[in-house]
Amino acid sequence: MTSTEPGENTERSGPESVASDGLGRQGIQSVETAMRVLLALEDGGGALSLSAIAQASGMQPSKVHRYLVSLGRIGLTSQDPASGLYDFGAAMRRMGAEALRRTNEVAVAGGHATRLRDRTGHSVNLAVWGDRGPIVVSWAYGTRPLPLTVRVGATLPLLTSSVGQVFLAHLPESLTDEVLRGERRGKEADWTDERLAATRAQVREQGHVVTHSGVIPGIISVAAPVFAAGDPLPLALSVVLPESVGTPDHLAEVTGELHTTVAEASRELGHLA
Repeated sequence: MTSTEPGENTERSGPESVASDGLGRQGIQSVETAMRVLLALEDGGGALSLSAIAQASGMQPSKVHRYLVSLGRIGLTSQDPASGLYDFGAAMRRMGAEALRRTNEVAVAGGHATRLRDRTGHSVNLAVWGDRGPIVVSWAYGTRPLPLTVRVGATLPLLTSSVGQVFLAHLPESLTDEVLRGERRGKEADWTDERLAATRAQVREQGHVVTHSGVIPGIISVAAPVFAAGDPLPLALSVVLPESVGTPDHLAEVTGELHTTVAEASRELGHLA
């Protein structure tokens, strides 16, 4: 039995190049094989060696390598030049962020984010939890100019961003531990176990997080969780404003609007507080 690999100049359609789903519909076998490589990367939870991907996908390393070359050319995978390890590429991250944006929870929360922006005049972003931390999936620009904005698809820090601390407080520690260990490395004196526990408790008690210059200098960010029925992973909604307008009274007003918004969004998503 022969197989058709990416890059081969052939017009053949045989058992290996054409796949049937049992319903009389034919597909492309090589596409399904490439998906096995991508699923191996997903299941690995981080960058993997060629041999690890081959073992996880049940294919020979030489065959996996050819697929990784083709997937790399279109940006679905990438290889670290120093370590030689493979991971998802830029195109895959963009598609992942777009897929998340199109889910119902993100769409519903995104509509509330836009209305929050309209009421406050400040930029509002929405984030979901990814395998490497919080991922920004939408950004509603406000009327107040900011020195810098975080692009959609960017991963925010867990410890120093308001959004990150929302996830730190509300996600199971088993989900955040790997990211947390990476961010704490070399900073254990600043982020002791006691400080982490106190941060989690404060966020849960207040229902929101406020950070000053946590990610971007001169910026205040206020974040709170949005919950959906039956989904243990919350979304995080945050309002971003210049420190120059962040007086105590105005910050309290913005925080109140944020609490109202996340409560309404959570109710719409079927969450019973």
